[in-house]
Amino acid sequence: MGTSQNFVVDAGERPSLPVHGSDGRYPVRRIYCIGRNYVAHVREMGGDEKLDFPIVFQKPTDSIEQDGAVLDYPVMTSNYHYELELVVAMKSGGYNIPVDKALDHVYGYGVGLDMTRRSVDGQSDRPNQPWELGKAFDRSCPVGTIYPVSEVGHVDKGSIRMTVDGEVKQDADLGMMIWTTPEIIANLSRYFALEAGDIILTGTPSGVGAVTTGQVLVGAIDGLGSLTVTISEPAGQ
Repeated sequence: MGTSQNFVVDAGERPSLPVHGSDGRYPVRRIYCIGRNYVAHVREMGGDEKLDFPIVFQKPTDSIEQDGAVLDYPVMTSNYHYELELVVAMKSGGYNIPVDKALDHVYGYGVGLDMTRRSVDGQSDRPNQPWELGKAFDRSCPVGTIYPVSEVGHVDKGSIRMTVDGEVKQDADLGMMIWTTPEIIANLSRYFALEAGDIILTGTPSGVGAVTTGQVLVGAIDGLGSLTVTISEPAGQ
């Protein structure tokens, strides 16, 4: 059977990310996100520091945005937050990956933003609602360049810093993560068959906050470059 298919509606294109030092691009299959993976952030959000594993949620693949994007302020909220995170890009996977083999499946690392509707209009009790309304909306996942392991090794420490209009808002070290990258991969693989093209956002440090239209956000992680986005007016205005 041939590889071409006759779709009855526009199938769109698979999102992809630039790869440092290469003309090739990294195709994105799924986006897994980890919540509450830095103690100080758990405390600022009033969460439970004694979870056996952090909160796991997903974003739609077409929520990917590139470095330099201008993001419309999302509809149905007046409380729009940034969360800067280390991105792990997988080259292989499977079920039940042992912790000591987890890094064998990593292609590279990058800088990402988990943009969040911290409150959602019409949802006064959102903590008891599914996270999709707050996390999985359009254009909610800007991601920068992927840096291959062959260039940067396995990233488990170093500065992670966010500025808004040049003012430092988040400033921590990756070594402060509660669950390490191998532990995250191993635990995710108990519930999902990880594959090449999957990216994992590994949680944000403290200092998250609201942004307004016109502001410029710059997130940076040692050795992985930076990611810049600008907030514009809501769509349709």
